[in-house]
Amino acid sequence: MIAIATEELENLEKVERLNLINSCTGYKSANLLATISKDGVPNVAIFSSITHLGSSPAMIGFIVRPTTVPRDTYKNIKEMGYFTVNHITEDIIADAHHTSANYDDSTSEFDKTKLEAEFKENIDTPFVKGSPVQLHCKYINEYYIKENNTIHIIASIEKLFFDENLKHQDGWLQLDKGNVIALNGLDGYCLPKLVDRFEYARKDTPSKSFFE
Repeated sequence: MIAIATEELENLEKVERLNLINSCTGYKSANLLATISKDGVPNVAIFSSITHLGSSPAMIGFIVRPTTVPRDTYKNIKEMGYFTVNHITEDIIADAHHTSANYDDSTSEFDKTKLEAEFKENIDTPFVKGSPVQLHCKYINEYYIKENNTIHIIASIEKLFFDENLKHQDGWLQLDKGNVIALNGLDGYCLPKLVDRFEYARKDTPSKSFFE
């Protein structure tokens, strides 16, 4: 195996270091965060840092990169208090990737791609039409990470929408049935496939598959 120490990483060319570190930690979630500005301009952007924080209450978190440049998603969330999380599927990956382009805050990425904004009853924040799993989220708090000038956003899940074909009796959503994409690094889009699922692990007892 190749071994690279910290000091060697710092000496790598920027793009190589960026790709290496972004991919070495494993597959990441791929989601479109949709917001709306106080002026009514819908925004949608791809994020790979969304993580589950807890189920009771239902909470998620994600990372905002340094705000030394405009971050429209962050600005809209701070001003409006809400956003949506929309799973990316195999058929929209090119448009999802394009949302990372640097448009100004007066331009909606929905207008620059084939992605369609969807509005649901009594919710002012847009969703991405056709996404098989959609979360309506409310901003709760944020924590500044001084080590790299990023911000950890904490949010509650206010309402959950999902394709009924994904749900098992115990509540588990089988995402591969919805062709939900994962990210390998910054720009590698992958289609995960379920290999197995195991029952709750108990000490001194071999893991048991649900499918046995």
